[in-house]
Amino acid sequence: MSRKTILRAPAMRAASIQLLAFAFVLALAGAAPLLSVRQPTVAVAVLLQGAIAASLSRLFGLAPWWLAIQAVFPLALVAMLALQLPPGIFLAAFVALLALYWSTFRTQVPFYPSNRAAWAAVGALLPTGGPVRFADVGSGLGGLVMHLARTRRDGTFTGIEIAPLPWLVSALRGRASRSGARFVRGDYERVDFAQYDVVFAYLSPAAMPALWRKARAEMRPGALLLSYEFAIPGVAPDLTTAPATGGPLLYGWHM
Repeated sequence: MSRKTILRAPAMRAASIQLLAFAFVLALAGAAPLLSVRQPTVAVAVLLQGAIAASLSRLFGLAPWWLAIQAVFPLALVAMLALQLPPGIFLAAFVALLALYWSTFRTQVPFYPSNRAAWAAVGALLPTGGPVRFADVGSGLGGLVMHLARTRRDGTFTGIEIAPLPWLVSALRGRASRSGARFVRGDYERVDFAQYDVVFAYLSPAAMPALWRKARAEMRPGALLLSYEFAIPGVAPDLTTAPATGGPLLYGWHM
């Protein structure tokens, strides 16, 4: 990942904004005696920093969920320090979260597990009349891939996952159940979509434009791209179905 890409990542922008808000509150506290006003208490300073960080995040165009994260972060940090927990707890939590959300910093794709209703809807859209080659990009714990491998034994079903912990869990689950599903640890951006008849994704809004460009460049005519919950901006889907009443939609585009 280039330095320019790192600096443009939302997480880096959010961290920079939080530091800027902290510097402002620190300067305000230092200037209080000169202005003959009371210095802000820790509680007031924490709330002020969160409010400033959330406001700046909105000003600089970060996604809406960053506003809540920025507002709560200073309060959560002070609360954790007040608990005086052993440092090893924080290290263990960091390692566990790193294993689960390995590439979220770069891809902006958090861990989104799908459900059985979505699995059934995807299965109903698979081509019939012959073997199907299917890939789930960002396959998580592997539930969809193993479900399809059980219900369509004539197909080849591959889960592609970059985060080490979900990949390991899915690989172990597949081996324990003797599933015909195949699990690959890697970045789907480096996988050639031309080898699949159907590509399924449950990613995030931030990832959809790049996914569409890759699908258009690599998938063969007649192949199907499916996305659960997240549509491709500016591209009307060829099919839309609701796996569960009131739940997210499943979108499809024919190449």
